[in-house]
Amino acid sequence: MKRYNLEGGKSFQVAVFGLSGSGKSTITHAKHDNKYNITVLHDDAFVINMEDKYTIALEPAYFDKTADYPIGCEDNKYILTQQNAGAIALADGKVVSVTEDIRNGNGRAVKSKLWSPNRVDRINEPINAIFWLMKDPTIPPVLKLSGASLGSAMGATLATKRSSAERLAAGVDPNALVVEPYANPFRVYPLSMDYERFKDLIADGVDCYILNTGEFMGTKVKPAHTLGIIEAIVEGTANFHKWENFSDIQIMDIEGFDASFSNKEYANEFVARMNDRINFVKSRETEKAGIDKLPADALEALEAVVKEATALASV
Repeated sequence: MKRYNLEGGKSFQVAVFGLSGSGKSTITHAKHDNKYNITVLHDDAFVINMEDKYTIALEPAYFDKTADYPIGCEDNKYILTQQNAGAIALADGKVVSVTEDIRNGNGRAVKSKLWSPNRVDRINEPINAIFWLMKDPTIPPVLKLSGASLGSAMGATLATKRSSAERLAAGVDPNALVVEPYANPFRVYPLSMDYERFKDLIADGVDCYILNTGEFMGTKVKPAHTLGIIEAIVEGTANFHKWENFSDIQIMDIEGFDASFSNKEYANEFVARMNDRINFVKSRETEKAGIDKLPADALEALEAVVKEATALASV
């Protein structure tokens, strides 16, 4: 969660939701080559007030992956403790962290609150936009969702690809998505509560986007792409237009990424991955005795997208 402090006393508040390794921390702490004055609330734990839309951080420090921060990087100066990472003593006696997952995978560190020079514990200005971060190879670099039910349903089916190192049981589709609703594996209340709250936020004027921070049909979506998209949205220069014949989805054209359904292989793969989401929502009706069953409009919103996409794929 961060605030872009713009000229003329204006500001733009964005909340980013994504699974580990999706780029959530990178986006939150990005300085955009110092183009903006930025205030950071937190890159992980915060709450949003439903009525006034202000936000409050829940943690004083940061728990971050070390893979994206090279040895000697200035950001590493703020490491308090680290796990799954090594350390070496230099000739001058200084000790530096061995990051970038060189020693072993999943390196982590607790970083000081001082890592963010403009860190606050509360942002009073109402949130403007929600970003769902996904690594779904059928999602273009950015989509804008205009329907509140669809926007919240896509958050409820926030997904990523399976790891290539994962050993799968016989018959399991290696391309099927792994879903973690709203990127929150620690929920201790019914999923429908989050669904209704995010739907209300979107219906009340908060913009909703999906950012693909992985690959799109084999082409890597680089951080420069993602940050450039966010900058265009913050500055109000992003040009979104209707995507194919979808009722509630708009797209922003990004050079090098063709999301045309004239490519039937792509169209069929998109339908397959949306069906993964539908199957997940249906499974909530019986999993854990149905505690995470979602309202009917969540399934209807996803099925409407599949219906529209199937019509395109068959043309």
